[in-house]
Amino acid sequence: MSSPAKVAPEPERVRTMFDGIAGRYDLMNSIISAGRHHHWRRLAVKAAALGPGMTVLDVCCGTGEMTFALAASVGPAGKVTGVDFSRRMLEIARQKALQRGQLAEFHYGDATHLEFEPNSFDACTVGFGVRNIPCLRDVFLEMSRVVRPGGRVVCLEITKPTRPPFKQFYRVWFDAVVPALGRIASRDGSAYRYLPESVRRFPAADELAAIMRGTGLKQVRYRLLAGGIVALHWGSVN
Repeated sequence: MSSPAKVAPEPERVRTMFDGIAGRYDLMNSIISAGRHHHWRRLAVKAAALGPGMTVLDVCCGTGEMTFALAASVGPAGKVTGVDFSRRMLEIARQKALQRGQLAEFHYGDATHLEFEPNSFDACTVGFGVRNIPCLRDVFLEMSRVVRPGGRVVCLEITKPTRPPFKQFYRVWFDAVVPALGRIASRDGSAYRYLPESVRRFPAADELAAIMRGTGLKQVRYRLLAGGIVALHWGSVN
């Protein structure tokens, strides 16, 4: 029998949690990653192999940071769409788009049931959100479905490092420091206890690559970042 830490949470619980922390989400990302999350997102955008005028979908877009990085890559002639199931996150993303003059659309939706026609985009990305989805196969099938043949599916996610000293650092940082920071910065300290739980049940990088290949993606590769704490995966739609 699986341990409680391995059981994926109910979608409604996760939605409520992200609605509750939306206002401090960007600040906490910067603290938790020591400001490196912007760099990791730029690497994910590069892996998407986009160019001016292309179209791209960003699922589990949160407050839009990956979406905005993608918009810079495709330029004003391109089109970028973000999808998330937290309405509060989407509100903040839209506010930021207006403040920054960013040309990006944001829609409420489920990453496992995307309301877009097949072959609608040149690429599809997910950044730090796929571990919140119970069935990884479903989300990668949907991401692949909406991408044109030859386009890329990209996933940026926290993973479990296996090499010392990063393995030991990860345990201290995510199991003790991050929940403590969450209690200080957020009214919902349980949200940052959830983070290490979600990472523990997430597949290792090679396992995730196998799941992506199992959905039909070709030339699946991955790169470990931050000593193996973050994994960047990408594959091509056949």
